[in-house]
Amino acid sequence: VQLQASGGGLVQAGGSLRLSCAAPRLIFSTYVTHVMAWYRQAPGKQRELVGSITRSGITIYADSVKGRFTIARDNSKKMIYLHMNNLKVEDTAVYYCHSETSNDWGKGTLVTVSS
Repeated sequence: VQLQASGGGLVQAGGSLRLSCAAPRLIFSTYVTHVMAWYRQAPGKQRELVGSITRSGITIYADSVKGRFTIARDNSKKMIYLHMNNLKVEDTAVYYCHSETSNDWGKGTLVTVSS
């Protein structure tokens, strides 16, 4: 499975950003069964789970992003999204999308939050 993440960039603290992740090689009937997730890895730190979303749209989030980040999926487009609001400097990291079901990773996209 090839996952393609995009949407990273430089944003000021308090700003918003939306990341996208496509799974173009997954057929629809397979994709809809996958639990998808976003992870991030800050410089010098271990990769951590940001949140995940099930096939039916049930989400969980890390405490550090609750109330600020939202994960959504559009099964018809085989896409997941990470809406990030009220960004903080400590959100700076490389963000990765991941299929929890097939354990596949996409290339990361860098998010840099400036003060």
